[in-house]
Amino acid sequence: MNNPQYPYQLSETYTPDRLVVGLTQLVTKPDGILIAGQNLARGTLVGMITTSGKFTVSLLAASDGSQTPFGILADSYDATAGDTVCAVYVKGEFNQNAVTFGAGQTATNTYAVLRDGGIFLKSVVSA
Repeated sequence: MNNPQYPYQLSETYTPDRLVVGLTQLVTKPDGILIAGQNLARGTLVGMITTSGKFTVSLLAASDGSQTPFGILADSYDATAGDTVCAVYVKGEFNQNAVTFGAGQTATNTYAVLRDGGIFLKSVVSA
């Protein structure tokens, strides 16, 4: 129980995932809806289903609009029990090796549509 009259200590460990790179200003869509039945990791490339406006992992073979990448998940989200509010990066520079691509999607075949939307994928070399 946090009582403002008594200090407490909180300790967390931060482990960088190197998803975000570069100096381009990050822009997010903070009020997206991840469609039920998915458990997706931060950095997953998502598309928007045209009829519902909800997000799902972007698969090249999809035909519901989600085959066109919309953005990159800003956090990990578990929507297995139902639709979940999610934040999606829609602008910024990202490490292509830290992005999770759905079946058929690659850094190469999504480059142009992501670039046109303000997302830039970069190949990052670790020191």
